[in-house]
Amino acid sequence: MAPRNTRPWVAMYHSIDDTTDDPYQVTVSPARLDRQLRWLRDRGLRGVGVRQLLLYAARHGDTRGLVGLTFDDGYADFLEHAVPVLRRHECTATVFVLPGRLGGENDWDAHGPRKPLLGEEGVRRCAAAGMEVASHGLLHVSLPAARDAALDREVAHSREVLRTITGTAPEGFCYPYGHVDARVVRAVREAGYAYGCAVDPAPGLAGVFALPRVHIGQRDSAWRLHAKYRLHGVRRAPVELPRGPVPVS
Repeated sequence: MAPRNTRPWVAMYHSIDDTTDDPYQVTVSPARLDRQLRWLRDRGLRGVGVRQLLLYAARHGDTRGLVGLTFDDGYADFLEHAVPVLRRHECTATVFVLPGRLGGENDWDAHGPRKPLLGEEGVRRCAAAGMEVASHGLLHVSLPAARDAALDREVAHSREVLRTITGTAPEGFCYPYGHVDARVVRAVREAGYAYGCAVDPAPGLAGVFALPRVHIGQRDSAWRLHAKYRLHGVRRAPVELPRGPVPVS
């Protein structure tokens, strides 16, 4: 019997668009995304949203054959460019949106191009397309330094806004900039989320409320994806996967 995969692989994307103006290296072209998803499929892997990944783990005890796909910041190009490619490869994904910036722009990126963000209708269309809609906070601010009231708005209130828009409270939260500490994890748990996505959390925060992710960029061709996939399994500590039902709001 193959060993249990207790190091779930979760890929972190941002914008999906054709551009050469990308100082933060957060944009992947639709053509490159297509090739990256084909690489997964050719290896017997299928991309799914994080909630689906954790539900599978709860039922089967591992995540073999699946990888998590996440798209941060809720760019409008997720619906325009990413969703058609995902559906072509029979994948789903989690899109982390900013309900305090609906229909706005990514003005937290001081040196990058202005990119439009999903509005309410776009968020609903993502959900209708079978994608998991989850929270990235309200405004894309670093949470460990936030005062208690601001932290509550970013975490709990953003969840309620998304519940109003989609009819379902989001299960997942993504920490802006990957910044997270024990206080922020506690706020996310107490707000009713089932999991939280980080980037490279401190060892003491490992678990379903600080899931590590692997950044995927435009330069990630087949050999780089292979290296990232292999190194993730070697370098990451095992994650305590959920057993039994994942909470559903």
